[in-house]
Amino acid sequence: MKEGPAAKSDKKVEHRFMKNINEQKDNLLSIMKSISNQFGDKCEVVLHDFSKGYENSVTAIENGHVTNRKVGSSITNLGLEYSEHDGDEMGIYNYTSTTKDGKILRSSTALLRDDEGKLIGSLCINFDITDFVLAENAIRSMTRSQDNRQMNEVFVQDVNELFEHYIEECIQLIGKPITLMTKDEKIKAIKYLDSKGVFSITKSGDRICDLFGISKFTLYKYLDEIRK
Repeated sequence: MKEGPAAKSDKKVEHRFMKNINEQKDNLLSIMKSISNQFGDKCEVVLHDFSKGYENSVTAIENGHVTNRKVGSSITNLGLEYSEHDGDEMGIYNYTSTTKDGKILRSSTALLRDDEGKLIGSLCINFDITDFVLAENAIRSMTRSQDNRQMNEVFVQDVNELFEHYIEECIQLIGKPITLMTKDEKIKAIKYLDSKGVFSITKSGDRICDLFGISKFTLYKYLDEIRK
């Protein structure tokens, strides 16, 4: 009796792992070649076969100049640590390390297991990001000020905008409109404007007298008190 569609859909799909690295080596080599071609000669791709022993576990490698390794090279310390304990990890992803000659690597390692879950090898990608890090540092040095201070610099079209900016800051400093300021508050506001160099702006004194409802004589009197 043939199984109908419903019966077929009830079947569980079993995921079959390889028995050893050689069983899927051609497929793995094809994947390695694709990765190295995609990312160029700064991307090393390494296939480890632990059945050959940890001392010479590298069974295939693309762009070995990145870490100065070749077929027959040994397992790394990280690979050895993972080989020494059982687990169900499928990989170690997106970590960084530094080679003896100073290259900065961003790496990922896929752990390869057999049908029984035993670790039999690994497929590793080591991408040399040294140039990117140097470029990042160079860019950061250009976008960061020497003393790291954040300054509130206002870029305006003309000096009138700058004058208006300081008047608004005065109002915020005192906390009320100019028309409601007391004498002491007006002196405080004028002191702030003087500290910012506002009186260097042409005809600023006349404008401040109009805004604060005071005479020039009063303004100069306030400035004398402030500057003393």
